[in-house]
Amino acid sequence: MADVHGTAEAWSTGYTPTEEERESLAEWFTRYDGLAARGDAEAMADMAVFPLNAVTDDGAGTGSAAQSDRAEFIRSTRESLGRVEGEVSFDSTRTPFFLSGALAVVFTGSTMTVGGESTRLHYADVLIRSGGEWRFQTMVQGGWGASADG
Repeated sequence: MADVHGTAEAWSTGYTPTEEERESLAEWFTRYDGLAARGDAEAMADMAVFPLNAVTDDGAGTGSAAQSDRAEFIRSTRESLGRVEGEVSFDSTRTPFFLSGALAVVFTGSTMTVGGESTRLHYADVLIRSGGEWRFQTMVQGGWGASADG
C-alpha cells in the first residue's frame, strides 16, 4: 500500500478524515502508481475527472494552467510513457490534506526509478470523491511547461 500519512488536516482544514477515507485514498494511489508503471494510459484516464487541470511552469519561471479532455490526456500520457525504457517503480511519500470526506489535496515526494536510474519528483494532486471512488482532477508539478512547449 502507498505510504500516506499526515496529521495536520484537523488544524489546517477543519476536517478530520476517517480511517476508511485515508485507506481508500492510499489504495487509489497504489492502483494509479501501478498503472503508471505499466504505462496503461487508458486505465489511468478512468481514474480522472475531465476536463483535467494541469498546473505547471517552465524553465523561465512562467506559470501556466491548461485543461485536457480524456483523449488529450491519453495522447500525452502515452507520449510521455512511450519515452520510458526499462522497468519503472515508484517510492512515494504522500501527505493528504482532506478538505472534506470528498475533497483532498495530496502532496507527494517520490523517487521514480526507470531501468536503474532514479529521479526525484515533487507534486500535488487535487482529488474528488464521487460515487464512493476517488478521482484526480488537478495535477500540479513544476517544470512540465518546457516539455509541453516542445
